[in-house]
Amino acid sequence: MHIEQIKIENFRLLQDCCIDLREKTTLLVGKNNTGKTSFAVLLEKFLERPDTFSFTDFPLSLREAIFKIDAETNVEELAIRMVLRIAYTERDDLGILSEFMLDLDPDRRHANILFECTIEKKKLLRVLPADETERKKFIENNLSGKFLDVKVYAFDDDGHEGEQAYYLSHRNQLEEKERTSLRALLNFQVIHARRNVASSEDAGRGSKPLSAISTKFFRKRDIEADADDEAEEDASADKPEAGSIEKLRSILADIDTQLGKQYEEVFGSFLKNSRDFLDLGDLKVVSNIQSQSLIESSSQVIYGDTDNFLPEHYSGLGYLNILYLLLQIELCRDDFARRNAPLNLLLIEEPEAHTHPQMQYVFADKIHGLVSAIPSLQALVSTHSSHIVSKSDFEDIRYLSRSPVTGPVSIKNFHTDLSKEYDKLGADGKALFKFLKQYLTINSAELFFANKAIFIEGTTERILLPLFIEKHDQESEEAAETGGLSSQNISVLEVGANARAFAPFLEFIGVRTLIITDIDTTKATPNEKTGKLSYPAHKVDGSTHTSNETLKHFLSAPAIDKADEYQEWHKRLLSGEAASNDGQIKLAYQMEESGYHARSFEDAFIAKNFEKIKNRKDDLAGLKNVQEIDDFDGGDYYALTEKILSKKSDFAGSLLYAALVESETWETPKYIMDGLKWIHKN
Repeated sequence: MHIEQIKIENFRLLQDCCIDLREKTTLLVGKNNTGKTSFAVLLEKFLERPDTFSFTDFPLSLREAIFKIDAETNVEELAIRMVLRIAYTERDDLGILSEFMLDLDPDRRHANILFECTIEKKKLLRVLPADETERKKFIENNLSGKFLDVKVYAFDDDGHEGEQAYYLSHRNQLEEKERTSLRALLNFQVIHARRNVASSEDAGRGSKPLSAISTKFFRKRDIEADADDEAEEDASADKPEAGSIEKLRSILADIDTQLGKQYEEVFGSFLKNSRDFLDLGDLKVVSNIQSQSLIESSSQVIYGDTDNFLPEHYSGLGYLNILYLLLQIELCRDDFARRNAPLNLLLIEEPEAHTHPQMQYVFADKIHGLVSAIPSLQALVSTHSSHIVSKSDFEDIRYLSRSPVTGPVSIKNFHTDLSKEYDKLGADGKALFKFLKQYLTINSAELFFANKAIFIEGTTERILLPLFIEKHDQESEEAAETGGLSSQNISVLEVGANARAFAPFLEFIGVRTLIITDIDTTKATPNEKTGKLSYPAHKVDGSTHTSNETLKHFLSAPAIDKADEYQEWHKRLLSGEAASNDGQIKLAYQMEESGYHARSFEDAFIAKNFEKIKNRKDDLAGLKNVQEIDDFDGGDYYALTEKILSKKSDFAGSLLYAALVESETWETPKYIMDGLKWIHKN
């Protein structure tokens, strides 16, 4: 038995969302302000704190209708709703769930629970001011508590699956349920992102979060021990925690006795004078050390050996956060085990707070083990961490996005929905999707959280791109006014010639992307013996084709066997007329500049900076045959580059060194600068 799906309507940015849950762990990822926190808040409000809904929970799209509420308003259309779709099998114990099963057909495998927060129209209308301005202000300040009604329903939509708002058009089919039944069915626990871990800077203020939560942990065990003492059926059960707590109580009782005797001596004269003066009878000062308060006020979590230890606040925030998380998870696990509900849901918000990447990797591995330890537990983990994402199963990912930025949130099943888009690519779609998953796992899950992305060809561009971005920011008037590219949330990925593998993914997550690539021209050359064509690399002048699959994909190249169409497309490629119409993606590749059309980044850069390179030829690494530079007549830079370049990465590194250390001002090839201007403006 597990929660298969959660549907949300009319809550803040979550106006019409549906999320499919995995049986064990589901990962909620997305950029800031895409509703991850709102999702957590809604679950907690409906499942644990139904009296906390307020006016600000209603989406902007409904505010005007709420302000104009009258006797004719259908408040059910304005309600905040959540639907849990629960899947079960014939092997499950359905005793508790049967309360929410309206059809006991043995072939049925789903039950539905509807949560609604509805405006109490009659109560509200009785007190609403007549003046429109006062009316609006009253609603904004008072629409909560007694003016909102939160109910739980069971419903059976057999035969109506997928029907929009079934619960609005079939109100007579809803059966209201008590929250006690819900609590027996579902145990929900949440570990919030706002954890009160503190560093040594807070030590002076007495902040000891681990000691505090240790106290909470002890308190729960203490209560459980009392419950075991009172339950005869548990009298013979093996309860090591209960025994330990009883020993601690005994020790503290002995301490109370000893302190009581000392108190009598110390306070004797004071107590006698007080009794005589106030006529209070037998006034005493006694010791009453309570185990719970003792741990909280007089105990501490330390690390190191007992002779050379350090207090908890000397730990880094990352360790504090992880220790705090593990204690919280342990508390939740205890609660799940104690209540033994058929459904258990644990929500963990942003476990990566304050932790370095390696610790995030470890947490991603460990959380799956912790969840698997409880058979009926499902976990929801919301995160901004590309490291946690990259270590997780991609089947677990659910992506939250907003498009346009001011619009409502949509929740996408990364694996299921995206694989369908790759299937549309035909025979190689599965191979491309496999490559994408492997690449993202290894390198670039940060795309999920980026506002923009830049794809580059290789090492040379990767080394020099920061230099080009800095130059763009220095020269751009817009950057001076609004901030440059260096201040934007941009992910840079070195994808080589595989950018086309990302096409459906980029569309799926809606990240605006600049692809900096090479034109990679070739020339059709017949074999002298067979006449069969091959396509070796060739300078742009005189070329007939390109080997760049990214250009061919994004710029819709005709099939190569359609010779006339392809040649027409190739001409438009060289002139720049074959540009993509997709506003989300721009391709930047070599164009003719100062009378020369480069084939690759290297010859474009050398052509742009030839005189400076000539002057520094003896100091730049990664070069060979440097005498060719002095003999060069200024024509074919592509041929020159082939002759003088020995190692691209060394060449790029020495260019960067000359810029940073020796203040050389390299010029950026125009196609790259134009691309940077585009992604900055958009």
